[in-house]
Formats: sequence, C-alpha cells, structure tokens
Amino acid sequence: MMKKTTEELAQIISEYSIKFSAIPEKEFAAKPLPHKWSKKEVLGHLIDSAQNNLRRFICGQYESSPPKIVYDQDRWVISNNYLQTDSTEVISFWQLINKRIIAVLNQMPSTNYSLNCDTGKNAEQLHSIEWLADDYVKHLKHHLNQIIPNSFNIVYP
Repeated sequence: MMKKTTEELAQIISEYSIKFSAIPEKEFAAKPLPHKWSKKEVLGHLIDSAQNNLRRFICGQYESSPPKIVYDQDRWVISNNYLQTDSTEVISFWQLINKRIIAVLNQMPSTNYSLNCDTGKNAEQLHSIEWLADDYVKHLKHHLNQIIPNSFNIVYP
C-alpha cells in the first residue's frame, strides 16, 4: 500500500505544481472571508501539514515510545505568513516538502510501516505510519479541492 501512496503523491505533486502556477496572484491571495484562508494560505497549511507528517514518518521509526506530534494549524499558518509570501516560493516549498516525504516513505523498511505515532488529536491518537501516510494523501486531496474545486471525488472527515 505504501508504494501506491507514494506513487499517487508523486502524480499529484507533478500535476498540481503546474496548476497552482497558473492561478493568477490576485485569485491565489484572495480571502473569501476575513477569517477564512486564501488559496495560498490553504497551500501553506498543506506545507505545514507536510512538515508535521514528515516528522511523524521519521520519529515514528526510531523513538522508543510513539512520539506525540501535535499540530496547531491556525498558529502555523499565521506564523508562516503565507499570504505575504511570494506564491512561487509557497508552491516550490510545497513541491519540495512532498518530494522529501516520498523519499522518506520509499526508503523506509516495510517492517516500520506498522510503527505508531501519536497525533494528539483525539481519543484514537495512535496511528501506524502506513495509516498516517494514506490519511496524509486523503487530507491533501480534500484541501486541493478547496484550491481547485472538484479536483478529487473524496469525502474527508
């Protein structure tokens, strides 16, 4: 299943890096409402999610007890100030961090897929690295639909 996940992620990166670059800056940075993220900020959130998941994929392989890596998405988006960041930089960072995830997952021994990580999100906090990788791609598709509507037929929690 991991190979399928990384192949799908690679395809998404290749295709959507081009699609994001075609979005006019005014549209990419426009906030639908003052308290809602712009498309650029949604992509920034996906960068932040990737950073936190990359840490889970790595730390989950070697820490003696499942690492607890909690992610406060609003704080990360505000702290990174994606709205004021050059769109080319945001797109490149998204592309590069996802390529790094693919590299880490592809070289991971299959015996590590079942190791757990604690996301600290709810009562069911422990998830295997393999489950987290699959969920990461589903989460990604959910948010890509916010940037480019109807890109994927997916219902995500």
